[in-house]
Amino acid sequence: MGIKVLIIEDELLVGRMYQKALEFDAIDSELAVGGREGIEKSKTFKPDIILCDIMMPEPDGIDVLDTIKKDPETSGIPIVMFTNLSGKHDAELAMSKGATDYWMKKDSDLKELGGRIKKILNLEGETSTGKAQMKTS
Repeated sequence: MGIKVLIIEDELLVGRMYQKALEFDAIDSELAVGGREGIEKSKTFKPDIILCDIMMPEPDGIDVLDTIKKDPETSGIPIVMFTNLSGKHDAELAMSKGATDYWMKKDSDLKELGGRIKKILNLEGETSTGKAQMKTS
């Protein structure tokens, strides 16, 4: 069985762009447009990993992270936070609340997205379909 990724992003076009990038690595993905939908899909889609934007209207990505990590049904899912912000505070806050990693959108090469996800899942001890070629930070 392949990797399942839930993308939580309030900008539909950005979310679709991530989905297309993951298709090239044969990674199954589901897009949740906004935090509320993302929280629900984290339970129904049962992803191996979640990519979540921080800057979203209510609830924002930090609130989504909190909610998913506090729910015993979803608390074990690794969550990577995406943002356009470069503030160290956001990274520290996300990591302190249980995020697995923190990626800057502007520094993220879509061609390497699948490899980065596979690397995190390997580090988490999850089954992966391949070996990553890129660092996760």
